[in-house]
Amino acid sequence: MPEPPPFSPTVMLLTVGRVWEAELTTALKPLGLTPRKYGLLGHIRGTPGISFSELARRSRITVQSAHTAVSGFVDAGLVDDRTAHAGTASTLGITAAGEDLLAQAAERVTRLDAEFTARHPELTAALAAHFESVSRTFS
Repeated sequence: MPEPPPFSPTVMLLTVGRVWEAELTTALKPLGLTPRKYGLLGHIRGTPGISFSELARRSRITVQSAHTAVSGFVDAGLVDDRTAHAGTASTLGITAAGEDLLAQAAERVTRLDAEFTARHPELTAALAAHFESVSRTFS
C-alpha cells in the first residue's frame, strides 16, 4: 500500500475553503445570490462610483463578465448605473434594495462565521492573526 502524501497546508486550506464556500453558496441561494455576486455587490457598495474596469480587476473577472453581472443587478433594482450612456464611463452605486439584500446576506455570513468559529476555534484564531499581519502591510 502506498504511503499517504505528506501534509500540505496549501491543499488543506483549499479543501477547507471549498467546504465552506459550499456552505456559503447554500446560505446565499435563497436570496438569489452566489458568493461571486455577493462579492461584486460588496465591492460596489464599498466603493461608490466604481467603474466596470475596477470592479472587474478587484473581482478577478473580465470586464465583460462584470457588465453581465451588473446588468442583472440593475434589472433587479440592486445597483444603479448613474452614467449609463454609450461612450461614457459608468459609475456604479448600490440601491436601497441592494443594501437590504446585502444586510440579509451579512446575517447569513455571521451565522456561518459563528458555526465555523465553534467548530474550528484554533483555525479561526490563526486566520485572524494572519489577516491582521497582512492588513498591516497595506496600511
